[in-house]
Amino acid sequence: MASVTSLSDNVQQHLASALSATLPEAAGADPLLRRSDRADFQANGILALAKKAKANPRELAAQVVSQVVTGDVIKDVEVSGPGFLNITIADKAITGNLAARYADETGRLGVPYAEQPGTTVIDYAQPNVAKEMHVGHLRSAVIGDSVVQLLEFTGENVVRRHHIGDWGTQFGMLIQYLDEHPHELDHKDARVTGEEAMSNLDRLYKAARKKFDSDEEFKTRARRRVVDLQAGDEHTLAMWQRFVDESKIYFFSVFEKLDMEIRDADIVGESGYNDMLAETCRLLEESGVAVRSEGALCVFFDDIKGPDGNPVPLIVQKSDGGYGYAATDLSAIRDRVFNLKANTLLYVVDARQALHFRMVFETARRAGWLNDDVTAVQLAFGTVLGKDGKPFKTREGETVRLVDLLDEAIDRASAVVREKAQDLSEEEIAERGAQVGIGAVKYADLSTSANRDYKFDLDQMVSLNGDTSVYLQYAYARIQSILRKAGEVSPAAHPELALADAERALGLHLDSFAETVREAAAEYAPHKLAAYLYQVASLYTTFYDKCPVLRAETPAQVENRLFLCDVTARTLHRGMALLGIRTPEKL
Repeated sequence: MASVTSLSDNVQQHLASALSATLPEAAGADPLLRRSDRADFQANGILALAKKAKANPRELAAQVVSQVVTGDVIKDVEVSGPGFLNITIADKAITGNLAARYADETGRLGVPYAEQPGTTVIDYAQPNVAKEMHVGHLRSAVIGDSVVQLLEFTGENVVRRHHIGDWGTQFGMLIQYLDEHPHELDHKDARVTGEEAMSNLDRLYKAARKKFDSDEEFKTRARRRVVDLQAGDEHTLAMWQRFVDESKIYFFSVFEKLDMEIRDADIVGESGYNDMLAETCRLLEESGVAVRSEGALCVFFDDIKGPDGNPVPLIVQKSDGGYGYAATDLSAIRDRVFNLKANTLLYVVDARQALHFRMVFETARRAGWLNDDVTAVQLAFGTVLGKDGKPFKTREGETVRLVDLLDEAIDRASAVVREKAQDLSEEEIAERGAQVGIGAVKYADLSTSANRDYKFDLDQMVSLNGDTSVYLQYAYARIQSILRKAGEVSPAAHPELALADAERALGLHLDSFAETVREAAAEYAPHKLAAYLYQVASLYTTFYDKCPVLRAETPAQVENRLFLCDVTARTLHRGMALLGIRTPEKL
């Protein structure tokens, strides 16, 4: 189905035509249309145009109004204040536009695809091999997954990349220890769970670290093993691969609990760029972008200096010949630009790494790998805080394990579902509890602008009141209940009917779904979609309180209000899915 022109776009076109007819030199000018509490829409652009044309703004506004075509879309236009235009939409246009969205059999609600989609490589959800995922891994995964959904929904070609930490000196220690204690990772049961796999690795890591710190001969053997790994020794690589495979079992179990799809082909860790590191360094040195300083290969920046006033370089290759994160990240840029043909490189990474990425991106620009046609963006996110406003820790001061945090959210949510459940089995309560609990965690994250810190407060997250996913899920479930109770009466649009104020407010807001999705995708801002959906649920609650649905005055009004309910439900369902959150049919 073709996309549906939103009411705001339609009004924009009407105003643009009227402006052009009144003031030919204003052709293409933006009327500055926005929603208003004084009318359905308000246009403020005439003030600036009048100033430019040295005209009286109220007189110019009156002339524009005389050129506006009223009827099917615009019911009325009035001049307000110094030259604002207050615009009222016809009821039949609101219902008619929603009916067109409702008829979209693709489930897109008439949302158009981007006119010029490109290819975005998004780097998110980056856990470390042989280490348990903790609360610090939550935001990259949740924000990244939602941005993927938004971009793909708008038609962008999205390449997912999970840049896992699977290389480095600790693997020499782990491999050597496992080589000397080969039964440490043997599993009695082939159906080992992800958490059991990581528990084994965690135990192994601690034992290897203890031996490394206390046994000089073992330390020497472990360091020799690092050299073997980097040189591609077959046996050492096979041992390393075992660690990676064990860790992946665990990663997949955590992401499954997070209700996220992580595909094995998308996991390209630090090791994936090993073969490119030497060439990356050669290209940077030969082009003069990087220079040798005290044996290390460095890139310097005029505006980046340390506390002592001396330049702080980006070290691409260490003086001992080893490669740091910069070499890997720059090699990844080359791969993503030249092999994956990306137009945009998006990194969902902690704000504390902002300086590193600023230096890496500038280096890539100097080398010509990033240019006007290829941009790199760090979608920096803030810290997860406890209720006390400090970084989230356990009572013992340890970093909170992600699995523990998710399990507690599911337990809390299951208790809320059980309390409200009327005709749900224990199995259904468990399923809904997981959907509500994980949804609560995701929504708390996504409803906050990514660059801000946010407090992790489970009591608030699973509340039925306030700006929570549970409130949105409950609104959706309530609508499904009404639609079931309607029996054989089906939702149907009746554009000929006058709308009550609560119906108009809900309908106008539902019609702006497409532009909200477009804006959220373009700005990598899931919080804007979350805010929109909360407003949908709030307006629906007002509508539900003020406008009887099944007991409306006429059969046509019953059908039209059922139709409004169903459009609301479909908008909530589609919008929540773009945030990675389920909408249960019953709660």
